Amino acid sequence: TSFLFLSAEAFAIALPPRSGIIISIKPGTPTVPVKPCYIVISKKQLSMLSIKPEERAVFDFSCQNPEKHFVIEIQKNIDCMSGPCPFGEVQLQPSTSSLPVLNRTFIWDVKAPKNIGLELQFSVPRLRQIGPGESCPDGVTYSINGRIDATSVRIGTFCSNGTVSRIKMQEGVKMALHLPWFDKRNVSGFSIANRSSIKRLCIIESMFEGEGSAILMSANYPEGFPEDELMTWQFVVPAHLRASVSFLTFNVSNCVKKEERVEYYIPGSTTNPEVFKLEDQQPGNMAGNFNLSLQGCDQDAQNPGILRLQFQVLVQRPQNESNKTYLVDLSNEHAMSLTIEPRSDKLSRRFVPGCFVCLESRTCSTNLTLTSGSKHKISFLCDNLTRLWMKAEKTISCPDHRHCHRKSYPLQVPENILQLPVQLHHFSWKLLVPKDRLSLALVPTQKLQQSTNERACNTSFSYFVASAVPGQDLYFGSFCPGGSIKQIQVKQNISVTFRTFKPDFHQEASRQSLTVSFIPYFKEDGIFTVIPDTKSKVYLKTPNWDWGLPPLTSVSWNISVPRNQVACLTFLKERTGVVCQTGRAFMIIQEQQSNAEEIFNLEDQVLPKPRFHHHSFWVNISNCSPMSGKQLDLLFWVTLTPRTTDLTVTIIAAVGGGALLLFALGLIICCVKRKKKEMNKGPVVGIYNGNINTQMPKQQKKFQRGRKDNDSHVYAVIDDTMVYGHLLQDSNGSFLQAEVDTYRPFQGPMGDCPPSPPPICSRALTAKLTAEKPPPSFSSESENEPYTFSHPNNGNMSSGNTDIPLLDTLEPVEPAD
Repeated sequence: TSFLFLSAEAFAIALPPRSGIIISIKPGTPTVPVKPCYIVISKKQLSMLSIKPEERAVFDFSCQNPEKHFVIEIQKNIDCMSGPCPFGEVQLQPSTSSLPVLNRTFIWDVKAPKNIGLELQFSVPRLRQIGPGESCPDGVTYSINGRIDATSVRIGTFCSNGTVSRIKMQEGVKMALHLPWFDKRNVSGFSIANRSSIKRLCIIESMFEGEGSAILMSANYPEGFPEDELMTWQFVVPAHLRASVSFLTFNVSNCVKKEERVEYYIPGSTTNPEVFKLEDQQPGNMAGNFNLSLQGCDQDAQNPGILRLQFQVLVQRPQNESNKTYLVDLSNEHAMSLTIEPRSDKLSRRFVPGCFVCLESRTCSTNLTLTSGSKHKISFLCDNLTRLWMKAEKTISCPDHRHCHRKSYPLQVPENILQLPVQLHHFSWKLLVPKDRLSLALVPTQKLQQSTNERACNTSFSYFVASAVPGQDLYFGSFCPGGSIKQIQVKQNISVTFRTFKPDFHQEASRQSLTVSFIPYFKEDGIFTVIPDTKSKVYLKTPNWDWGLPPLTSVSWNISVPRNQVACLTFLKERTGVVCQTGRAFMIIQEQQSNAEEIFNLEDQVLPKPRFHHHSFWVNISNCSPMSGKQLDLLFWVTLTPRTTDLTVTIIAAVGGGALLLFALGLIICCVKRKKKEMNKGPVVGIYNGNINTQMPKQQKKFQRGRKDNDSHVYAVIDDTMVYGHLLQDSNGSFLQAEVDTYRPFQGPMGDCPPSPPPICSRALTAKLTAEKPPPSFSSESENEPYTFSHPNNGNMSSGNTDIPLLDTLEPVEPAD
């Protein structure tokens, strides 16, 4: 072939006969709109140009930057069916310097019989496979296609600087090298060799000279792997290193014959080939060279599906932990799982050795989950075990309330998990109870502290308590040892998570544990039993502090006050700021000894000022359905101070008490004398004086004075409602009753149950009447209605004055019991 370069502005290309080369210059894909550019031949403007063997072309471009408009493609057809193949190093023909400065694509299309295997050998730097949508940093790309009969199969797209050293194919190969217009290389970087039949689609060799990783894909990825085909990867690994395989993505097709699988040939294995399904955990910690093959199946013609695979091979030095085996005994556990996985580290551009967990020292993966009911032997292939952590979950349920009522279960991490050389991130217990049948109580061995901004937990672990009811977003809080919370009771299913923060949490955790008990059902969402510390404040906050108490949620705190102490209850802010959409938000503060309650409307009223409580008390907070952005969150604290009694106050109280006692005695004596005197005069309030002589006026010696002159018709006390009853009448004549709000009364033992909140629709009360003071009732009689009297059975009734008509005689009425 002869090539003529005329000048910087004109090009001449002549292709001799039987060269097998076809050169095409065609429009590229412009990145930005530009002015039109043409190929000029004999003053003719062309948009495309094709040069075949035995043809010569002299051309130029109508623009100064043709690389933005055109690309050049040089294809060479090599027929190994009728003659010998040109084996050896592949040259670039024509050379780069003989071609226009355009993006170039060199294509070699080699056709060969089925019994001939063609091997593409790549010099250093070797190739790295890339996926769809990826590009090479230097713009140099290799695209390799194979052939099955008349069908082209894409083996893959590759860049430089990788591990792929050879690719073997059958029935020919189509190789394309893409060079950007600014690349000046004149070598192809590969050679072709003749090999025997490989009896499969292709074999890709990946060679590692040290630690590193490679990502490889099945043929036609991400489309489907050819039906019933076999593809193999050969990995060359130095003897002092270890290799592990992990599948990144895969899909399986619908097979009617055979089964899709992967097969490993591992040096030293007595079961070669080792067969795995694509969903199985793949081998790891392998020393030396090994092969991996992907086998397809006969697919369903109506619904074939897609078989595809993308996987990673990681090669690294063996670590000290590689030869240690740990036994994890979960045979006595129920409904439990343990997962070992990498921490979420930031990605790095440099090579980072992987961390693998190996089951039975061979099946390795970055994530390993162990289930209860069995014993597991595991080992680690990892340069730094701090890059791994463990997460465990366990479910404790009560399907029948009759069998687990009052039963208790310890919430402790099993010892054989703590002995593993990997830090425990968290252990979660999911506690399930029958709905509306049982509730749960959490009792710690040491009292707990609720973590707040004012007093945060500084321990190496904490307990996170949250609702496990689907659709309920209720987070009770984070708790750690060293506080005043003796017990946490919850109405429904919850999740308790033991979360660690320091590697040396074992020492602290050994002194702390929780016990869960199934207790009788109650209606509060949560109840906290608090025994305040005499030396420090006890900070308490409502659940869901960061998001607000969920709608229609009710939580109570049972706060104990010792006999020799006084508790001061203080709220962080004056108002809650909650705005209710429906219902009302209430807070109830109730003394447990006197039963006295105070109810506050949290939407309208100001929160109470700091106040002192001499006896144990309840704090109940019940939420409404708040408006968006106006949530209910309350923070309060309790402090204890010793009760103090002043000497002066004691003396004054003693003197006053003595004086009061003398006064009471004198009052009693006076009352007794007065009563004896009045017994001779007549009865007291509202009882008719029956001791008056009711004989006829002629007996003057027994009735000396007339009715208007004696006191027989005078009453000592008259009920106010009889005198002022007319003031209670409205315009219609009915009597007005005092306006009192209604609320749902509390019933049950005062020390065990929290106060019940008022109905959502009721208005707030600033003070609730106690049971000993019922609301007053008013008489329905008016002041003009006649009185009715009781009379003794014997004797006649008379006015005592003949000028005044007598009252009608009535039958005696029995006094009410």
